[in-house]
Amino acid sequence: MRILVIDDEMNICLSLKNILEDEGYDCQYALKSKQGLQKIEDFAPEIVLLDVRLDGANGLDVLKQIKENHSQIIVIMISGHSGIKEAVLAMKYGAYDFLEKPLSLTKIKVIIKKAYEFRSISKDYDRLKGEVSQQYQIIGSSKSIEEMLSLIERAAPSDSKVLIRGESGTGKELVAYAIHNQSKRAAKPFVKFNSAAIPNELVESELFGFEKGAFTGAVKSKDGKIEQADGGTLFLDEIGDMNLNAQAKILRVIQEGEFERVGGNKTHKVDVRLIAATHKNLEELVEQGTFREDLYYRLNVIPITTPPLREHPEDIPLIIDHYSHYYAEDLKVPLKIFPDATLKELQSWQFKGNVRELRNFIERIYILISKQIIETDDIMLLGQKKVHTDFWNEVISFKEKKRQFETRYLSTQLRMHNGNVSKTALSLGLQVSNLSRKIKELEIKD
Repeated sequence: MRILVIDDEMNICLSLKNILEDEGYDCQYALKSKQGLQKIEDFAPEIVLLDVRLDGANGLDVLKQIKENHSQIIVIMISGHSGIKEAVLAMKYGAYDFLEKPLSLTKIKVIIKKAYEFRSISKDYDRLKGEVSQQYQIIGSSKSIEEMLSLIERAAPSDSKVLIRGESGTGKELVAYAIHNQSKRAAKPFVKFNSAAIPNELVESELFGFEKGAFTGAVKSKDGKIEQADGGTLFLDEIGDMNLNAQAKILRVIQEGEFERVGGNKTHKVDVRLIAATHKNLEELVEQGTFREDLYYRLNVIPITTPPLREHPEDIPLIIDHYSHYYAEDLKVPLKIFPDATLKELQSWQFKGNVRELRNFIERIYILISKQIIETDDIMLLGQKKVHTDFWNEVISFKEKKRQFETRYLSTQLRMHNGNVSKTALSLGLQVSNLSRKIKELEIKD
């Protein structure tokens, strides 16, 4: 690990350099602030020991410059003439610690060791955060996706409730995380709760927590998802499956910001932003009495709809490229190539499970197909049959598509009129002779 000492006293610089090198660190020093800033560029230290007063310069100003340009560098301030005010300012400007002269060499070693551990943890945190961001990335450049992203950007800064609606596999959780990640609560927890994945009798204890002895097996108290999300965002997935008792308690959290654990009498205060999602028709559930009308209106402040994949097939190549890179890296295999013909074929498919189904299909390709270039025949062996092709997204000539449409349309109309050509022609506003000729031309069977 590289350490830079910036101090205008030569004896301190040499003492620290010798001690730190004995500990196995690569150490350099600078006697002036300008020299120190230059060495930061050239030497790229991971930790800097910085004096508060330097050759007429203010070490706190140097600290600010370091953190502005190299936020990842850990800076430990050292001084023999400063007080609490300088120490507070140093911490405010991003210093890791503040040490007073004369320096305790033992303490220096301990702090350097802790700083190194802190830096390692910070790097792991940044790496994991990057992985999470990649996991929750919304892929697409179509008009419908761009409109949705714009709505997310406008909704994120406030604490308003958001209701996300859309089919399964369209990325409702990704939208919820994007709202959280762009909000003022981004550094706080993002907690997920799926009502459909938990038995009704356990929903309240999981969501609101429970006290010791609240039920058989409750040997100690436990925080619920609400408390875990305090200060952050609680994402209530599949809210349409939540029972009425839990709905009433959620309504109280929204209105008053408080609740009681299962088996407890103590009222707990919380500060959470609620984002809900569902693939169900909540208006119908309200009419049926299985979803509270007041909760519906409380949640439906900012409605966002995730479009099904069939409405933006132009994004399929981008989604394939994203997950192709992901699985190549995850499975440690060469990146596969999808020629234009293969991409066009996939764009014509009807992915009823939406992006989730497409992602699973890309994973299947990486696991089951060893060749690098994925042809149309390869995906036909693994994927959907032709009958599942989306009629409107299939890329073929206009003439052939027109013939397909006429065949389907007239066949359906004939069935609706029990095969009676005269009645069918009358309902369609056609001459019987013209319809008969078209039926013969298209080879439509009775």
